[in-house]
Amino acid sequence: MDPNKYAKNAKIDPNSKLSTIMSIVSFLLMMLGLIGLGIEFFKDGGLIKTLFGKLFESTVGMLMIPVIIFAGWLFNRWTSSPSKTEKSKAGDIPMYIMMAIGAYYLFRIIFTGGF
Repeated sequence: MDPNKYAKNAKIDPNSKLSTIMSIVSFLLMMLGLIGLGIEFFKDGGLIKTLFGKLFESTVGMLMIPVIIFAGWLFNRWTSSPSKTEKSKAGDIPMYIMMAIGAYYLFRIIFTGGF
């Protein structure tokens, strides 16, 4: 057993109060974005019903299904890191998109009183 096994962790400082607050704010924005999208997608006449209706109403829409799947695969490849030891900065893009959506729904809640 290596006696210096945890010596590399001696230099790790705890997070500051500001970084903790920013983490909580970003988490709350992401949660608000998820809740807002859930409400938009699953309400009566919501986005899912509308998009699936348009997608399946014509042959051109049906031909778009493989294109959508391919675009999702490309986005996944772009945001994934090439190895498990290194982290790609592009992997943070979905988090920032969800935070922006959460900020939009927060703005709507403040100025209109609802989603």
